Amino acid sequence: MSQVSTSPALGIATKPERRDIGLRRRYAAERRFRLYGMAAIAFGLLFLFLLLFSVVSKGYTAFQQTMITIPIEFSEQIIDKNNERATNPQKLVTANYPVVARNALAKVLGVSEDDRAGLKAVNGMISDSVRVQLRNLVTADPSIIGTTQTVTVLAHGDLDSAFKGQIDLTVPETNRKVSDKQVGWMNQLAESGALSKHFNTGLFTNGASSRPEAAGVGVALIGSLYMMLIVLVLSLPIGVAASIYLEEFAPKNRFTDLIEVNINNLAAVPSIVYGLLGLAVFINFAGFPRSAALVGGLVLTLMTLPTIIIATRAALKAVPPSIRSAALGLGASKMQTVFHHVLPLAMPGILTGTIIGLAHALGETAPLLLIGMVAFVADVPATPMDPATALPVQIYMWANEAERAFVERTSGAIIVLLIFLILMNVGAILLRRRFERRW
Repeated sequence: MSQVSTSPALGIATKPERRDIGLRRRYAAERRFRLYGMAAIAFGLLFLFLLLFSVVSKGYTAFQQTMITIPIEFSEQIIDKNNERATNPQKLVTANYPVVARNALAKVLGVSEDDRAGLKAVNGMISDSVRVQLRNLVTADPSIIGTTQTVTVLAHGDLDSAFKGQIDLTVPETNRKVSDKQVGWMNQLAESGALSKHFNTGLFTNGASSRPEAAGVGVALIGSLYMMLIVLVLSLPIGVAASIYLEEFAPKNRFTDLIEVNINNLAAVPSIVYGLLGLAVFINFAGFPRSAALVGGLVLTLMTLPTIIIATRAALKAVPPSIRSAALGLGASKMQTVFHHVLPLAMPGILTGTIIGLAHALGETAPLLLIGMVAFVADVPATPMDPATALPVQIYMWANEAERAFVERTSGAIIVLLIFLILMNVGAILLRRRFERRW
């Protein structure tokens, strides 16, 4: 049968030509779709890069701290004028240690004791945390009273910002917190080597403080660790047990269908609702203490359970039915089939879902605010019942501070939190690749 065609002179395309036009259109649509997809990925990566650049550029300086190394004379006239430390040890605790540090720095800078304005400016270069530092040195070894010791103390937050270049020193003196005199002394100390930047270990060991140079995420790290341990201990066994029952043992009826629907709905509930639930049940009803890591862990456990249950059920479903049939055919019981064959093969998916759930819980802030973990906590919690805070809550608290030096502390804490989240997600990927079986 001959192919039907029309004359090109009539302006009507032949069937082969129409087929070629259709193919070209489909190929063009496919190319456009690929371009749209690549543009969407590039758009997302651009915003991710801008976010990370903004955080890192503002926060990397938080891992360094400006310190002043000076010889400090532990003057007996100031610390223990009447030699009362033998009968009144409290005298060593209440001594005026900031004056001791101020006089030592003033001597290095050549400021007279009669220059009140100069002494005030010198005092503004040293952190108020020097009181605790020198007090601990004296109480640990009272024999240093009357001697001169070389001590490295924290610089004031404003001086730290100026030394790191975060304050524009070209603006008029009245528009900045660091005076021209202090800038000159800063340069003088830097040239002599007395003023320098050190790795900021206090960022990881110190607790909350109203002084940015002395503030750290140590309490928040311990509080987050307690909460993650509680979430892991409670949510993993409960979530896996519930998943095994629903997937392997529960009859398929309306009741189990209702449970499945509610589990899926709970996974989409806003986290602040879990905070309200924890406030009502664990604090108001059960009487647990506010701002305790135990309550935070229980609230995050409730929030993480649906995620772990859904991930575990998906991992159990991924195990081929032939594994179950073979085990049952060889005489294994239902329990033996599940725990000796199905569960080990589903473990990679279960571990991955658990780690992702923990990472999600680690970054939550809203439910913790409602149970009081926004409190000012300076001491490291010894137990989960002690007052504590968490990394995201500490970031939230620092972001509300007005001082310029807290900006880098906020970004530095965000970097620490992102590192933990990245490590947890990388761990989930490595576990999946290590134990995953392809069927």
